[in-house]
Amino acid sequence: MHKSIRTTVAIAAASSLLALTACTTDPAVTETTGATSPATTEPGQEWFDQALFNEQSAQRSATFEGDPEKPYLQYIAGETTDTSKFASDGAKKVCFANASISNPWRQTGWITMNQQLKALQKTGVISEMETRDAKDNDNTQIADIDYFIAEGNCDAFVISPNSTAALTPAVERACETGKPVVVFDRGVETDCATTFIHPIGGFAWGIDTAEFLSGKLAAGDKVVALRILPGVDVLEQRWAAAEKIFQEKGIEATDYFTGADPTEIKKIISDELAKGDVQGVWMDAGDGAVAAIEAFEDAGKDLPVMTGEDELSFLRKWKETGIDALAPVYSNFQWRTPLLALEKIFKGEEVPAEWVLPQTPITAGELDDWLATNEGMPDGHYAKFGGEDLEGYPEVWQQRQIP
Repeated sequence: MHKSIRTTVAIAAASSLLALTACTTDPAVTETTGATSPATTEPGQEWFDQALFNEQSAQRSATFEGDPEKPYLQYIAGETTDTSKFASDGAKKVCFANASISNPWRQTGWITMNQQLKALQKTGVISEMETRDAKDNDNTQIADIDYFIAEGNCDAFVISPNSTAALTPAVERACETGKPVVVFDRGVETDCATTFIHPIGGFAWGIDTAEFLSGKLAAGDKVVALRILPGVDVLEQRWAAAEKIFQEKGIEATDYFTGADPTEIKKIISDELAKGDVQGVWMDAGDGAVAAIEAFEDAGKDLPVMTGEDELSFLRKWKETGIDALAPVYSNFQWRTPLLALEKIFKGEEVPAEWVLPQTPITAGELDDWLATNEGMPDGHYAKFGGEDLEGYPEVWQQRQIP
């Protein structure tokens, strides 16, 4: 299991991999320009992996080890990494190469991560965390990682990759330093990291969302799929799974890359509505979900069956309109886990080689509870952020105090 998630691209045909690599190192792509275009052509393409699809489908009902009140520390039992060689006393310096904080999901996580950092600084685990933000650019993040390596002052590396193939060599160079390396959120094509932390994954998201929509719609119904950018494993896998299910169910699905730009999203929906009725909307990330709903309202059309995300703007619009919806979750609390993993690593404790966190969608029956739990939080906040026990709650998140 540990290897399969990281090598989704590697198992593809060589020609497909070369094409993908060229795509993801283009700054015009990785900076997310917002240009709208129809996206994939054939279902799954190089990103579909039947074995991984099956594995993540099963993991949706797996038993997670650990305290359910601390989901950011839960995991599926499996291969572990012996970290005894990293055990030592004293506070350590962490170097964090971050893809970006360019969207509300990443901003929410970044706030939570910094509050977790403060807690670990107080207990003497971490002395400081030097962070470099790549602003959604592969080449910048590669340079950031190489800077940390050359600097030579890092006791550990934390890396949230911008894209999958392009960042793999830089992650491997970090591993070659002999220091612990924690990769989280998005994967790369190597198993060298001390631990790879992520919710179940993109296939699980795609299965949850496409099964929901297919169960509400009929064969021949039209779904518009809104995708934020190419070349990121968890995003590509979401669509690969959903596209497979839509085709099997006879749902007509057309996908577009949007750059998460609300104006582009409204244009896409408006253009599709001008061609005929649209019964469903599928998204690979909830940022911009409200704009999609507003496009139907502006056109005076019946609102669609829809999947968004656990961002509060979408949950509130869902409640306001009464649409038939599901909020898939790519657990935002994972931003705490890398630093808590390092706490264990610095003690020489074993950690999961692949640290798979819970990933449970919000259903209609749970909507009111999650809205009540997050009352007073801003629209860009994510309901399942998992930081309620940290210092500064709720004010730091309410004020969006982004470091």
